[in-house]
Amino acid sequence: MKPLLLFAVLACVSWRSLPQDSSKTQGDTINLNIGNGDIQVPIISDSILEYESFQKSIAVSKKNNNPKKLARAYIDLATWHENHTVLDSSIAYLNKAITVYKKQGLDKELAETYLLLKANYGSTAAYEKASEAVYKALDLYEKMDDQQGIARCYTSIGDLFYYSNRYTEGAEYCKKAIAIQEKYGYEKDLALSYRRLAENQLFLSSLEESLKNMNKAIQTYKKVGETGTPLLACYNGRGNIYKYLEEYDKAIANYNLCYEGAKKMGLEQYTMPPTANIGHVFLLQGKYAEALPYNLKAIEIMKRTGNTKNLWENYMHVSNIYRQLGDYKNALEYHELYERGHADYLTSITSRIESELHVKYGTAQNRIEIENQKIKIENQKRTQILYVSLAVLLAIILFGMYFTMKNIRKKRKALSLLNAELDTKNKQNELLLKEIHHRVKNNLEMVKSLIALQSAQLTDKASKEAMLASQNRVQSMGIIHQKLYQGTNLGSIEMKDYFINLSEGVLDTFNAEDKVKIECAMEELNLDVDTAVPIGLIVNELLTNALKYAFPEGTQGKINISLKKENNDLQLKVSDNGIGKTESSTPKGTGFGTQLIQLLTQQLNGTLSEEHKKGTTVFFNFKNYKTA
Repeated sequence: MKPLLLFAVLACVSWRSLPQDSSKTQGDTINLNIGNGDIQVPIISDSILEYESFQKSIAVSKKNNNPKKLARAYIDLATWHENHTVLDSSIAYLNKAITVYKKQGLDKELAETYLLLKANYGSTAAYEKASEAVYKALDLYEKMDDQQGIARCYTSIGDLFYYSNRYTEGAEYCKKAIAIQEKYGYEKDLALSYRRLAENQLFLSSLEESLKNMNKAIQTYKKVGETGTPLLACYNGRGNIYKYLEEYDKAIANYNLCYEGAKKMGLEQYTMPPTANIGHVFLLQGKYAEALPYNLKAIEIMKRTGNTKNLWENYMHVSNIYRQLGDYKNALEYHELYERGHADYLTSITSRIESELHVKYGTAQNRIEIENQKIKIENQKRTQILYVSLAVLLAIILFGMYFTMKNIRKKRKALSLLNAELDTKNKQNELLLKEIHHRVKNNLEMVKSLIALQSAQLTDKASKEAMLASQNRVQSMGIIHQKLYQGTNLGSIEMKDYFINLSEGVLDTFNAEDKVKIECAMEELNLDVDTAVPIGLIVNELLTNALKYAFPEGTQGKINISLKKENNDLQLKVSDNGIGKTESSTPKGTGFGTQLIQLLTQQLNGTLSEEHKKGTTVFFNFKNYKTA
């Protein structure tokens, strides 16, 4: 908004809410006490003039006893507070407008205000209250048979399902809204429904469909001349889709469109999502130093504006970044913040579902009355049809056959829909299982980091070596879970690729990449996770032992790993060309690794043998194993 001249403001407006401070000059800011909060605004701005205008409108409406204008002024003032991110005050003024509309019996205006209230509650992650507001609006619109309002409520419900991770239900409500809006030509509302549908499809493994619908939303907004925050939200949403399609340059380009547009309009709260998302893109690319300032900035904006519904997710990203940068202290601190925030998020989802059920129950009596009236009318129509049909016996028979076939088709259609729903549920379960493996892997990484922190404080060589061995064992299990959530088969591990990753990790731990080469001479072999974990731990122990003792004083060497099925048995062979050992050799280390290998071999009903010619070779023959 353009600034006004100070002398013009002082000459034309009575500033009862502004302190009389002659030291203030153009461009300075003041703290303005408004409703439930304080904000800083420029001392000379159209924004303050708007605020004063709305306050005067309230006073005049009360004096003239004009309830409709009074409620409108409350809503204007609520919107002003929302734009200045004082959401508590915005909610308070909307509730005042609702009180007025209820007394006057203005159902349409009341329903519209409930939808505005839902948006404010949603921005503060108060999903329970948001759900209550949207279902109250839906009940009013259904009583009025207002199709545009009903469709808007469906879109809002789809949005609520999105934030409670119920994406299938969210997408279905958005499709119901789109069907109404396309039928009646509500294009501006249609754009929002396409956007909400795309956001739900993003998490239903439907990335191409999601991108198609988000582009429809953008095209529709441009068609109706919308250039404000709804269009910016679409750019941010399209950036998210490109991010998960791993088209990172397109993702960042869309985030920048959102950021620059919000900055140009002076809406700081809308700069937060693209800022956080650019940081996430850099994190996914492994550019941790570049990602960190974006995610920290996003957290700072969230705290300042009160829009904290995704705060826990950014805590998680910052914890992961610090861990990758080796700053384990800050990694642990932000991980604890993430755990607390995520627990609160899950609690809010539960409360929202409970509120939804409560509101549905509270409005059920009104809906039952409407439905009974519809049934009564339908029964009258069917009675008339029956009387006519009784005149001709053949017509009755044909009528019965018609409805029989119709019911059969209906049941087939219901069965088809059920199969589609089961397929969607299976996909959701796969995503959930992948998320579980991903979190297990992250937690194992955190355990590994904590062991590293502890070992850094030790001076005893034997203790440090024991800590290092523990790190490697945790790492071997972490790789298993990483492969599970990255693969297509959630119950199996491809062992050759797993051994390659495990070898790289162990070599990196001992800083031996240039000294020792590890080769996996084997075909691709998929094993059940219950078999892969003990075999991975056995190979980890053998690799660690070889790197510690087989190649002394910087000598070069080679280690070979092979795993194959032979005569219904699983055969593992690990060999090196190191110094080997003789019968008179004194055992080295604590012996824990040897005990662990023996226990894991017994677990798989296996046998173990060794050979010490030109190095050391260890053979295993397992009978208790599962392939996938």
